[in-house]
Amino acid sequence: MSHSTVPRSRAEADTTAKTPVDSGATGSGEKRRSGKPSLRLRLRRDRVLLLMTLPAVALVLLFNYVPILGNVVAFQDYDPYISDNGVVSMLNSPWVGLENFQRIFADSAFWQAVQNTLVLFFLQLLLFFPIPILLALLINSVVRPRVRAIAQAVLYLPHFFSWVLVISVFQQLLGGAGLLSQLLREHGYDGLDLMTDPSTFKFLVTAQAVWKDAGWGIIVFLAALAAVSPDLYEAAAMDGAGRRRRMWHVTLPALRPVIALLLVLRVGDALTVGFEQILLQRDAVGPGAAEVLDTFVWWNGVRNQDFGYAAAAGLVKGVISIGLVLAANKVAHLMGEQGVYKK
Repeated sequence: MSHSTVPRSRAEADTTAKTPVDSGATGSGEKRRSGKPSLRLRLRRDRVLLLMTLPAVALVLLFNYVPILGNVVAFQDYDPYISDNGVVSMLNSPWVGLENFQRIFADSAFWQAVQNTLVLFFLQLLLFFPIPILLALLINSVVRPRVRAIAQAVLYLPHFFSWVLVISVFQQLLGGAGLLSQLLREHGYDGLDLMTDPSTFKFLVTAQAVWKDAGWGIIVFLAALAAVSPDLYEAAAMDGAGRRRRMWHVTLPALRPVIALLLVLRVGDALTVGFEQILLQRDAVGPGAAEVLDTFVWWNGVRNQDFGYAAAAGLVKGVISIGLVLAANKVAHLMGEQGVYKK
């Protein structure tokens, strides 16, 4: 019997076991050293997925990032009639430096628009943001799935309505010739026209936003509630926790990451409070009560054709919005949540 393949001693066997085997593939060696596949291997592995995302990436670049170059008109006395080509008009328009920004900060109408925007944002944050959470908790507590589905569909339906239709419905209910005004007159009271009252306009806009978009927020929170394990509720019930205790210690902690994320996004969108909705009602209550930053930019840029001035106002709004997103995301990190991105 041949003993050529059998180690002569235990030390020789250990030495043979510890000898590395050369696979002959540099990629596998690189994978072992780094602990993960190399960039080249990942590109080859995910090439189909990357090709599928190319059209979406191209659309985002074309419609979201390329137009950013147009912000250069904020530093110009832009005249679109110099040429039929917008790029040629930008190249040939005279430069004015920071003159448009100086005009903005000295314009009382701009600061009135900022004030209206912030007041409307805080009202919607206090009155509109918690409503989808409360409705989601209420629907989630319904035992019968059929009743739950019907309630969710009814609340979600107004999201598909246009703002023209939403405002028309409110006009028929709360306008001078609306249902509420007619009902008051039939009982000997004066009529009521909330659609043209500047003092209640911000509450009216918030009510319209709640009726139209509360159902959209319900879907997000119901999806988060569906991920909560039923074992947590059973364990809390066995420990003697009632319905309120289970909601406070199980349901709300499960919703906290989603609430933090949506709150950060809402704060970043603070200066955009509904352009179409407010523009349709601006003339009814006057610019003093209804002028916000988006309508201010539209009025000066499109109607007055002061494009450089409007672009400067829009650029100021964008910079402030980025600052609000970063600040809100930092607060979310301090609260222990991920926010929009990790630390």
